[in-house]
Amino acid sequence: MPEAVPTPSDHLRALRNEFRQHLETFYAGLKLAPPYESVEKAIRVLTSTIHALSKEEQIRIMSDAALQWQQFRLAFDASGLAKKHRGIIAGLARNRSALNLPAEYDHFLNLFLA
Repeated sequence: MPEAVPTPSDHLRALRNEFRQHLETFYAGLKLAPPYESVEKAIRVLTSTIHALSKEEQIRIMSDAALQWQQFRLAFDASGLAKKHRGIIAGLARNRSALNLPAEYDHFLNLFLA
């Protein structure tokens, strides 16, 4: 049986799932409950943004982790997540070395330091 070729919607679903996982990891690492409505909004923002791009640009993003993180950061900011728990997260972000989060999460943390 031939292997199914992933469709653009499969790639987008995978990207949304990855973003959701990163958000869960981010908030777990901060020991904070994620603001669920804003998380869902962030995922919708990511989906809308990717859908609005050309197929060529979508393919570039799907194959480049740096571009994916750029989109994750934009969706995080545009959804209002960077305004939730702002004081708490800004304090935690200032003591970055105490956080048990990989460096990629600086894409989110830096929004709280701006």
